[in-house]
Amino acid sequence: MRLGKIAEELGCRLDGNPEYEILGVDKIETAGPKMITFLANRKYLSKLKSTQAGAIITDFSTDCNGKNVLRHSNPYLVYAKALELFYSPYRPKPFLSPLAQIAPSAKIGKDCYIGPFVYIDDSVEIGDRCSIFPSATLYRGAKLGNDCIIHSNVSIRENVEIGNEVIIKNGAVIGSEGFGFAKDEEGRHYKIIQTGKLIIEDSIEIGANTTIDRPAIGETRIRKGTKIDNLVQIGHSSDIGENSILCAQVGLAGSTIIGKNVILSGQVGVAGHLEIGDNVIATAQTGIPNSVKENSFVSGYPAIENRAWLKSSAVFGRLPDMLRELQNLKAKIEELEKKLNEK
Repeated sequence: MRLGKIAEELGCRLDGNPEYEILGVDKIETAGPKMITFLANRKYLSKLKSTQAGAIITDFSTDCNGKNVLRHSNPYLVYAKALELFYSPYRPKPFLSPLAQIAPSAKIGKDCYIGPFVYIDDSVEIGDRCSIFPSATLYRGAKLGNDCIIHSNVSIRENVEIGNEVIIKNGAVIGSEGFGFAKDEEGRHYKIIQTGKLIIEDSIEIGANTTIDRPAIGETRIRKGTKIDNLVQIGHSSDIGENSILCAQVGLAGSTIIGKNVILSGQVGVAGHLEIGDNVIATAQTGIPNSVKENSFVSGYPAIENRAWLKSSAVFGRLPDMLRELQNLKAKIEELEKKLNEK
């Protein structure tokens, strides 16, 4: 595809040869003369001198040493759209496998793909143009909207409601029973039946082997536009706000309320029955035992303001030496006091 056409498709300003032919997209380190690359992070500026890429997607101010440049205020977003010009994700054609087991009461929409060994229970409803890959299981009463992609070995439990354009990756368990028990008089754990719902709104992506629990009563809700990475645990009765991001191995205890546009980085742990406000960012491995007000940037355990955490962590490695110095100083003071008392 010629650069002029690419610039038109992506809404970019082209500084360079509009007739230059591009065959695909690659990393800045390995891109060849027929590939386009991108520069969104300033720490990769030094690689501009050595890259062999035929064109670069970047902002309006970066000097690209005379190379062909596609300029935009959001180069990372343009890079994502550029990939779509050259590569199409695999999507199977409509087909109902004879090896799938589909209950007579289930309703399947138009132009769906249902792969081998899929199990679809009573009263399941599936919208149009959905793809359900082999060995996925949909329990009784589960509902899917239109244009959903359910990858292999996903389990969608009873009475789960899923909106439109939802992607659920391999091995995820959607709507598993919340972890609820009450102790009896003899100290045994009595199981609390989880009768509530899980509602997944539109345009949500859920990563591989993630688990989202439904509650005993009420609902767990994931609001539209949220993206959830692999190996995330979301406890029962939680509510995740719009367009939030939960990275790998995040764990939310039950009844956690997350606001809009929140970013929880890898391995963040959140205690239950608390609220995290809109636009909060928590860095990797942050432990959050208390509610966090909106627009906060937190780190560490227990979570504190990020700048305070950075200053504190810079001191941690010096603590043994500081303790030794303090002990020596204390010993000198005690010795001095002893001499003064002897006089």
